Amino acid sequence: MQTSRPLYLILLSLLLVATACSSRISSALEVDVDPLASSEATKESLSTPSPMVTATATDYPTATLTPTVTPTPTLTPHPMSIPALRQISYPGSEIIIEETLEPGANYNRYYVSYLSEGLRQYGLLTIPYGETPPTGWPTIVFNHGYIPPDQYRTTERYIAYVDWLARSGYIVFRIDYRGHDRSEGIARGAYGDPGYTIDVLNAVSALKQFPPADNSRIGMWGHSMGGYLTLRAMVLSKDIKSGVIWAGVVASYPDLFTRWRRGSTSGATPTPSARRRWRTDWIAQFGSPEENPGFWDSISANSYLNDLSGPVQLHHGTADESVPLDFSEILYEEIQQAGKYVELYTYPGDNHNISNSFGLAMTRTIEFFDRYLKGE
Repeated sequence: MQTSRPLYLILLSLLLVATACSSRISSALEVDVDPLASSEATKESLSTPSPMVTATATDYPTATLTPTVTPTPTLTPHPMSIPALRQISYPGSEIIIEETLEPGANYNRYYVSYLSEGLRQYGLLTIPYGETPPTGWPTIVFNHGYIPPDQYRTTERYIAYVDWLARSGYIVFRIDYRGHDRSEGIARGAYGDPGYTIDVLNAVSALKQFPPADNSRIGMWGHSMGGYLTLRAMVLSKDIKSGVIWAGVVASYPDLFTRWRRGSTSGATPTPSARRRWRTDWIAQFGSPEENPGFWDSISANSYLNDLSGPVQLHHGTADESVPLDFSEILYEEIQQAGKYVELYTYPGDNHNISNSFGLAMTRTIEFFDRYLKGE
């Protein structure tokens, strides 16, 4: 009996030590459960013991113990890129007639508004006299060229252009971009910010909801910077059935760097020297076109000409001191290579506004819209 007592004490001591070790192991496993995880996630973690037992501190870069599959990393497209703009919804809104203006020769004129990204945008709207056709009037979205936003007025400039289109039996919607005249928002320019493009596409959607307009016959006209917006809109929206561009800034972004002359004396379109902060910022962030061609291709509408929504007609004066004739000539070749229909008219010795050949250029414009928009 005396020899068995020490053995009993030894066995009891060993049992107490084992219990204490088990307690410490359990406490260590509880620490691995993220205290910020939801109760459901915690339950799932605790019901799946194998990840808890095998995991170490470096195995948990995220705040959960729930087994997950790590997705393949994807780059978020730049807001100016065509892929990014294709991910955006352009609902437009009802067009509100704010004021009835003095009528034109054979059409009514209205000061109207619509919504773009929640911002109220304004514009000039014309509607032909007479009975509305059964499917509605063919419609042209009119994208004006660069005018300093603080000098821009809705009812000024481009009067003859709008009048000629309106007299030819079209609804014309000449929109003010954000930050112009009474339009809400900040005018950040077209080439480094997507805002103006978004306003144009929301105007298209607004017209589709406007009863007098035929939502299957919407065309687009653009001058200079407005030509840039027209080309982008036509690779983004299938609703634009044809487009006419006068002296358009329609080059790829790499060509904007190398072919856009500086020191322009015309105020119609700013040269890169006047508005090039986006250029220096993007080169610093993404590299030059030679270093990172994929990025620069993604923001150039010229890379997506296979997706053009309809025929295009180009006009350019050979003496244009604001936008190089090269831009229209190169785009003409690019559209042909994409297998799409395009026309190019050049005007010897004429300027950025094609002032000397205005009547001829407008006649060609109307004939083009009559053929590819009216369907005549």
